Amino acid sequence: MDQTTPIVLVPGLASSARIYAPVIPALWRFGPVTVANHIRDDSMAAIARRILAEAPPRFALAGHSMGGYIAFEIMRQASERVTKLALINTQARPDTPEATARRRAQMARARRGELRAVREESFPELVHPSRRDDAGILALVHAQDEDVGIEGYLRQQTAIIARADSRPLLATITCPTLVLTGDADNTIPNAFSKEMAEGIAGARLVILNRCGHLPQAEQPEATVRALTEWLESQVVRGPQRA
Repeated sequence: MDQTTPIVLVPGLASSARIYAPVIPALWRFGPVTVANHIRDDSMAAIARRILAEAPPRFALAGHSMGGYIAFEIMRQASERVTKLALINTQARPDTPEATARRRAQMARARRGELRAVREESFPELVHPSRRDDAGILALVHAQDEDVGIEGYLRQQTAIIARADSRPLLATITCPTLVLTGDADNTIPNAFSKEMAEGIAGARLVILNRCGHLPQAEQPEATVRALTEWLESQVVRGPQRA
């Protein structure tokens, strides 16, 4: 390989570097891989600024769920530094009033020390129906809760609630873009992934079969394949099911 591509991976809400563990070995051969720390600030703008300050001059960027919201903010602040973009189980839309109310209720419970219970109750919505009893993925979720901590979780939720509508940004994105989603994502419906793919010129949409909101853990091989093809490609276009 003549050139290496630094890669920055951004996790989602209450998520840490652990979520990317199944895919990092395959990505590593393309260049140095960094998993961004996104728990230190309580606004998308501040999170993005800190990631950019710590990132290589130019890099491929992948964001999962909340990480996608952060990726959009990075594109606002420094799109010229992003060589490729992957949007994983995320959306360009802002929070709805209903979602904000639900987040505030979850934050109140987290302050009372109930973060683990909140996450356990939401687990059935995070994964494909066939994995609702998957103890391994549930253990991963709880381990990440510990990584992020209550204060980090509260900062993340605050940032998510106030995030901007990124739909107007879609038409300005010109780098090769992958939009990856699961066919049974009940947290962020894949209709929103289709909306992003249609809004970004040349974007490639990949819908993973038998997959919910956590493709790295639920369908690691298919996720690796999609990310590898994204890093290898120069121009991407057209939908695909995997």
